[in-house]
Amino acid sequence: MRKHLIYALLLIGSLSCPVFAQKVEIFGGAQYEHLEPSYNAVGWNAALTGNFKHVLGITADVSGAYNSHRANSSVYTYTVGPVLTARLPVVQPFIHALFGGVTFSSGRVNDNAFAMFVGGGLDIGLRKGIGLRLLQADWLMTQFNNQSQNRQCRISAGLVLKF
Repeated sequence: MRKHLIYALLLIGSLSCPVFAQKVEIFGGAQYEHLEPSYNAVGWNAALTGNFKHVLGITADVSGAYNSHRANSSVYTYTVGPVLTARLPVVQPFIHALFGGVTFSSGRVNDNAFAMFVGGGLDIGLRKGIGLRLLQADWLMTQFNNQSQNRQCRISAGLVLKF
C-alpha cells in the first residue's frame, strides 16, 4: 500500500510540474548602453522575474555599464516594474516598464537620479527551463539635476533560466 501511495504521489507531482513552470525567471547577460550626450559603455545586465499570472509578472532589473575612456566611469541602474509576456511554444516576446534609480560615477563624482526603462525583447526556448534572450531593447529616461535626458537606450542579450 505504501509503495502504491509513493508511486501515486510521484505521478501527481510530475504531472503538476507544468503548473509551476516559469514561475520565476532569472536573466543574466551583456549590455550596451548609450547615455546623452555621447556616453557609450558596455557591461552586464541581470533580472529576476516573478510571474503571477500566465502573462503578467514583476521584474527587478539591475545593470552596470563601464566606460574606460572617461576616467573609468560607470553607470549602475536598479529598477522594478511590470512585464507582459506572450507565452508562445518556442518564442516568448515581452514588454516591460521599469522604474527606479541610476548612479553615475566618474573619478570622485557620484550622482544619483531617477531612471525609467520602457522596452521589450524576445526569448527563445533552448531546452526545458533554459532560454536565450536574443534581444532586449530599452528606451532609457534619466533625470539628473532636474533635467530629463530621454535620447538614451540599452541593448542586452544573454541566458534565461526558468523555474
